[in-house]
Amino acid sequence: MAALSYQFQFTIYKVSKNIKARPSISCSMQPSQSNIKVVINGAAKDIGRAAVVAVTKARGMEVAGAVDTEFVGEDIGKLCDMEEPLEIPILNDLTMVLGSISQAKETGVVIDFTDPSKVYENVKQATAFGMKSVVYVPRIQLDTIAALSSLCEKASTGCLVAPTLSIGCILLQQAAISASFHFNNVEIVESRAEAMDFPSLDATQIAKNLSNLGQVYNREDLSTDIVARGQVLGEDGVRVHSLVLPGIPSSTTVYFSGPGEVYSIKHDITDPQCLMPGLILAIRKVIRLKVSNLQSSVWLGEVSVKRPLSSGLPCMGLRPQYSLH
Repeated sequence: MAALSYQFQFTIYKVSKNIKARPSISCSMQPSQSNIKVVINGAAKDIGRAAVVAVTKARGMEVAGAVDTEFVGEDIGKLCDMEEPLEIPILNDLTMVLGSISQAKETGVVIDFTDPSKVYENVKQATAFGMKSVVYVPRIQLDTIAALSSLCEKASTGCLVAPTLSIGCILLQQAAISASFHFNNVEIVESRAEAMDFPSLDATQIAKNLSNLGQVYNREDLSTDIVARGQVLGEDGVRVHSLVLPGIPSSTTVYFSGPGEVYSIKHDITDPQCLMPGLILAIRKVIRLKVSNLQSSVWLGEVSVKRPLSSGLPCMGLRPQYSLH
C-alpha cells in the first residue's frame, strides 16, 4: 500500500500586479513501511497475553500469529479481553503460521515463551522461513545458546535470547555493579510466591555480575558449612537467601554494607506487564542484528563495565556487555 503525500508550492508571477499568487499542487507516491509481523509462541500464557496487548499497541508492529497448545481455535484478542477480536485464531502448528507470513514476504519476528526443550527447533523453523527470534525462556542451557549461535551464523540471521525483559531488573544489576566497588559486604535476598529452582536466574545473574570484579565480599564470614546462612555463589563470597511466601510479589533485594551504613537496592515484579517495554525494545533490536556485527546470536545476561554498547538492551557480542538507553 502506498502513502500519498501532497506538497503545496506557491509560485509568484511578476508579469502583472493584478495577477495574484497561485498555489500549485503536486502529488508524489511514496511506499509505506509495513509493520513488523510478530508471531507469539506461547500466546495463551499470562506473559503471552500481555505480549499480544503490548504488540498491538506498539507503533510499527502487529500480531500476525498466535501459537499454543491450549485454547486452540479461540480468537487471541478475545482471550486477552481486548475490546475487539483480532480475528487471529490460536493454532498449535508454528510451521503453518510461519508459512503464511513468509509468503507475504513481510518482516517477521517470532517471540518464544515456550520451554527450553523446544527453543532450538522453534528458532530453527523461524530461521528457515526467514524470520528472526526473541527467546524469553527460563533455564535455557548454555549449550542451547551455543547451538543457536551456530545456527544463526550459518543462516546469516539474528536471534536474541533474553534472561530478563525487565528494565527494572537491568537497572538493579547495573546499580549493584556500581555499588560493589564501594562496599565490602553484600548479600542477596529474593522472594517468590511459588517454589521454583533456587536461586533464581535474577539472583544468580547478580552474583555472577559481582564476581570477578577484583572484590572478595564478606571476608569475616566466608564459612559455607552453616546452611541457614544461604548459598554462596561463586568464589567471591556472595550469598543468596531465597524465600517462598504465597501472595508475595517476586522480589530481589541486594544489600550492601560498610562502616556505619547499609545500602539496599530492591526490585519487585507485580505483573507481567512490566516485561513489555523490554520485549518491544528486543523486537526492534533483533530486526537490526547483522552477522557482520558479530551479533547474529545475542545472549542478554552477563555484564562488562568496561565497554558499554551504543544502544539497546544488554547483550553479548564477542564480550559480555551491559547497556541500557
